[in-house]
Formats: sequence, structure tokens, C-alpha cells
Amino acid sequence: MQLLGILIFLIIFGILVVVHEFGHFIVAKKSGILVREFSVGMGPKLFQKLHKNTTYTVRWLPLGGYVRLAGPDDSAKIDPGSMVLLQLNEAGEAVRINTTPDDISFDGIPIQVKKADLEDDLYIEGFENGDEQKLRRFDVIHDATIIEENGTELQIAPRDVQMQSVSVWKKIATNFAGPFNNALLTLVAFMIYAFISAGAPTTVVNNFSQDSPAQTAGIEKGDKIIKVDQQAIKSTTDIQMYLSTTQNKQVTVELERNGQLVQKTVTPQTISENGNSYRLLGLTFDVDGSVPARINQGWNLTTNTATLIFKGVKSLVTGFSLNKLSGPVGIYKQASDLSNQGFLSILYFLGAISINLGIMNLLPIPGLDGGKLLLNLYELLRGKPVSQEKEVIINIVGVVILFALIIAVTGNDIYRYFIK
Repeated sequence: MQLLGILIFLIIFGILVVVHEFGHFIVAKKSGILVREFSVGMGPKLFQKLHKNTTYTVRWLPLGGYVRLAGPDDSAKIDPGSMVLLQLNEAGEAVRINTTPDDISFDGIPIQVKKADLEDDLYIEGFENGDEQKLRRFDVIHDATIIEENGTELQIAPRDVQMQSVSVWKKIATNFAGPFNNALLTLVAFMIYAFISAGAPTTVVNNFSQDSPAQTAGIEKGDKIIKVDQQAIKSTTDIQMYLSTTQNKQVTVELERNGQLVQKTVTPQTISENGNSYRLLGLTFDVDGSVPARINQGWNLTTNTATLIFKGVKSLVTGFSLNKLSGPVGIYKQASDLSNQGFLSILYFLGAISINLGIMNLLPIPGLDGGKLLLNLYELLRGKPVSQEKEVIINIVGVVILFALIIAVTGNDIYRYFIK
């Protein structure tokens, strides 16, 4: 069962990251930004394929992935004094540049580089075979490729295809596309969930759990729940959301019974699971299997889950606690717990985690998509972007903060799930 839990975790985590990064990838492509690499997995390279100016790689560690967008922080550069191997076309222009002379993957001209510009003027100047009497200059074609020291072959990144060369609106669209794709994945997952489940729960009581607070309070089968503490109830999710936000020890439930309105006072039951607390009335409900009801259920699951996460983010601001956050270890533990609960539970978990990832990525923290969007907004209002030097400093600070937070969250997850 532990092996199955690991497999489920890897599949869920892989889907989340690939879908998120594909959002950045496809919008960047449409915006004229060069995507130098689309990687599935991290660590050493297992496979690579260059297709339509992008190198697609699969890496050994099946955790995460990334896209490399052309920009000042990711452009092809060659240091003076480096030895490279140039493959030329019939016009004598460089079409491939090998910076790993120990790995001779093609026949070419060995050059000790004196100067190189692969962003603007596109040339390499150097000494053939290291002979300082044979200084030569080679033009480099716009779509030339460069083999990096780790053996990955990528297209060079001329300035006109770098991210800073497109309009601010295209930058915004590219940075927003990742979280948007996570929201879209959530909607798809919850729609599939709605259509393969028994049906959309109504608010008509069908049964009770053992020692149910609702049954003890006098609620009966066939009762239709109308309100909870004057909060209108249109779906069972509305009940769950209200109970998660109120601290009232007792709630007043308004029912429709045989055409009449009845009120009952219920003391919700509190249960704890994986460090989280939930308040329940202990009810199950009739279901509606019609197509419109299922579509409505998929949509409501998406919007209500997003609302809960926004409230969770708000609670982080008002009262920060590591227990309100979960990293890869926490996701693994929850995925492992779902390994014996069936496909529907796993699908629901995928949808919930996806929208969570999307919303958290929109937080205005440097290093996250929200931090990038904040810089885009600054550029939109100011009329020009933040200087490259300041942006680098901002990103470094953001990465340090995120790295420290990841370490803290991971340590806390290990403690509360495996030690405590």
C-alpha cells in the first residue's frame, strides 16, 4: 500500500506541475517568447528532443518540472577563453555551437573564443584551433542551437524573442497562464468527478451517520435543509463551508418538512484528521443524477473549493501557522491515505490540490507567479519595467524566503505526520 501511495503522489504531483508549466509554455509561444526548454522532472537528463525551437527533456527525478523562457537571466552566453566547436552551413554561418569539446557530437571547427554576442549582433570571434594567428569571425544564425556543458542542446536566445521584448500584456498573460491552467484542471477534474459519481447531492436528508448530531436534534429523513443560521443553503457544500467558518457551538437549521418550515438546534460534531479539524452534522443526502445537476455540481465544487482556499489564505495573514500549510511531504501523506479510498477520492484530491497550487502561486511574493505579476503591474503603471539589477535582487530575496519557507513547511510536515 505504501508503494501505491508513492505512485499516486508522483502521478498527482506530476500532473499538477506539467499542467501548470504547460500554461506558461503555450501562452509564451503564442506571445512570441522563445521557450528554450520544457522539462518533465528534475535532475540529470534522461531524454531530450529539439522540436520547433524548444528542447523537450525528461529528467530522472519525477518531481516537478519547469519551462525556461528566454530572457536576460536565461540567454546563451560564452565566456572569453572558452573552447567551442562550431558547425557551419554552406554560407559559413554557425548553426550549432558545442561548448562541451569533450563530447564531440558533430564535426566542426574548434574555436577559442575571444568575443561572442548571441543576443544582439549574433557572432562569435575567436582563434581557430587556439592558434592566435588565425583570428576568425563567424556570424551566427538567429535559430542556431548551443550544446550546454551538461549536454542539453537548446536554441540560443536573441533579444527579439526574449520575454522583456514583448508587450507588458503578453508578459501578464504568460505569468498568469500557469495558475489559470491549474484552475482549469480543477474544473475538469470536478466535472469528471460529478459525471462518474452517483449524482449531485441535494439538500434532502437521506440518512444519518452513527450517533449523528442532526438525528439527535430531531432532523428526519426527507427533510429539506433550507438555511443554517439564516445562511441560505443551495447545496451540501454550502453547509460544509458555513460550518468551517463559524465558531458557534450550536447552529440553527431551518427545514422544510411536509410543506412546513421547522427549526432545529444542532451541535455539530468536530473531528480531527491529518492535523485539520472539521465540523459535521452527520448527514447524507439524496442525489440528483440529471446532466444539469451534475454540471452544476462540478462548477460549485470548483468555486466553493476556491473560496475555501481564499479564506485559508486570509487566515494565514491574520494568524500565520505552519500547520495551515502543506508541502510535498504533506501532499504525499494525504495521497497515501487516499490509496485505498478509490478513484473518486483521488480525483477529488487532484482537483482540490490543483486550485490550491494555482491560488498560492498568485500570492505577490517574489519568485512566485504573483510576484512576477506584481512587477508587470508596476511596469504597466510606470510605463517601463523595473531595472534588471533591481529585479535580480528582488528575485533573489524571494527565492531565499521561499526556500526557507519550504524547509520550514517540510520539517513541520515530517514532524506532524511521521513523528508526533
